[in-house]
Amino acid sequence: MKLLRKILFPIVPVYFMVTWLRNKFYDLGWKSSKYYSHPIICVGNLSTGGTGKTPTIEYLIRLLKDQHKVATLSRGYRRETAGFILADDNATPKSIGDEPFQFYSKFKDISVSVDTDRQNGIEQLMQLEQPDVILLDDAFQHRKVKAGLNILLTSFSTLYCDDIVLPTGNLREPRAGAKRANIVVVTKCPEKLSASDKEYLKKKLKPLEYQKVYFSIISYSETVYSEKEEITLEQFEGKKITVVTGIANPMPFLDYLKSKSIDFEHLKFKDHHEFSSSEIDFLKQKEIVLTTEKDYMRLKESFNSKPSQLWYVPISFKIHSNDMFDNQLLGFVNSFKSY
Repeated sequence: MKLLRKILFPIVPVYFMVTWLRNKFYDLGWKSSKYYSHPIICVGNLSTGGTGKTPTIEYLIRLLKDQHKVATLSRGYRRETAGFILADDNATPKSIGDEPFQFYSKFKDISVSVDTDRQNGIEQLMQLEQPDVILLDDAFQHRKVKAGLNILLTSFSTLYCDDIVLPTGNLREPRAGAKRANIVVVTKCPEKLSASDKEYLKKKLKPLEYQKVYFSIISYSETVYSEKEEITLEQFEGKKITVVTGIANPMPFLDYLKSKSIDFEHLKFKDHHEFSSSEIDFLKQKEIVLTTEKDYMRLKESFNSKPSQLWYVPISFKIHSNDMFDNQLLGFVNSFKSY
């Protein structure tokens, strides 16, 4: 893959120009972008994935849901349906996508919806649910909607300022697109990040005057869960563990398991992988299958007959200077007096 990306380098200027012109047309008003007099928060990135959008959305849900009626709107990547769908008890990863299904499974007191047309999705939510605030998942490049607050995520190990556009790099659009962000969050930082480290990263990112930069970490639980049980990782000692990942960057997850001296084999699949029946049958032959929470949402229905065979490790999202971050988010939402 790395060799192929190098071979495709001559396409980089073409991709750069196409995406740059698209953004320029929106910036100049030649392509229309709709603004809503309603709190709409967009969470996204410049890269192709692996920056932690799902745990960030979940953090925002927890922050807002006790004071406000919250709705999420995703495109429902790789779902087998079309159009606007509001999640209900019939929802599955195939009908709404794995990440929205994870939101719906964990937060029964919010509205979860999907629509590739974000304008239509917002209008449907306004009519059906009348939420106080809408969280747009992975919509930074969806310029047809102008969110009131844009949160741009970039991973500590692969900052967007050190990357180039596809197909050789991982950026969906040129780095200049970062100017649309109100908040930049450097995700997946080390547990111990010094003040000087933060200043160094800020200098690299070169935030504009109106942009705030925050730093976050993702921590993995020492408790693992199946459909009906929860145990500690240590209880896997002496068992044959097969770790299955279908996420953009599994390395932090694998490093965590290694730090806990878990002996395992790793089966890596591409991000949002749709497991075939033959792959499921193969996995069912394993003694213990351990996976991420997102992958668990796609796999658990196939393991209904053997729920104690499939386990997942939850993650939590923590942000440095969380009071400042929380107050900025709450201040934005509370600034709208229409509800």
